[in-house]
Amino acid sequence: MMTTRLQRLAVVVAGAALLPLSLTACSGGDGDDSGAAGSPTAAQESSGSSEATGGDQAATTDKPFGPGCASVPKDGAGSFDGMAKDPVATAASNNPALSTLVTAVKKAGLVDTLNSAENITVFAPTNDAFAKIPKADLDKVLNDKETLTSILTYHVVGQKLTPEQLENGTFETLQKGMLTTSGSGESYKVNDTSNVVCGNVPTANATVYIVDTVLMPK
Repeated sequence: MMTTRLQRLAVVVAGAALLPLSLTACSGGDGDDSGAAGSPTAAQESSGSSEATGGDQAATTDKPFGPGCASVPKDGAGSFDGMAKDPVATAASNNPALSTLVTAVKKAGLVDTLNSAENITVFAPTNDAFAKIPKADLDKVLNDKETLTSILTYHVVGQKLTPEQLENGTFETLQKGMLTTSGSGESYKVNDTSNVVCGNVPTANATVYIVDTVLMPK
């Protein structure tokens, strides 16, 4: 009888001794799983992914933007790549949406002036912008070189302007008058009347912002 009791006591003691070891093993396993889920590597990968996305978004601000950019040819001399290789008057002549402006520039004798200028910004009215002017009035202006020159040079600023500078800007034009710009992101106005429909278009010597309304000197 005494032997049996001793055997049972030995089993109980042995079980009690093994229990802490078993609990420790279970606890260690759970800790490892938790550490893996919140590991520094996972956090770094997540952070790196966010930074990459932010970099891509920042890069887009250096490219042409706006709804009117869809009408620019995809390839050839009139495309963004093609325009970037030519001085501004030549570049504009290859863009079908700017044909009226090109005609006006030729009539005013400003082709060489614009092509030889350095680091300028041109606010270029589209054909639709000129179409807003009554035909009789437009024809009169096109045949008045002095007035035409004044209007066209009012669309030119003697420095390259970034989109950020347009957010709240006032700039002197080659006509010596002042124009104002406002907006943010991909939405900008000039003189509160003309919308930029395709902005930040590079040419060899200028940055072009295509606008939907002809600007009149103040």
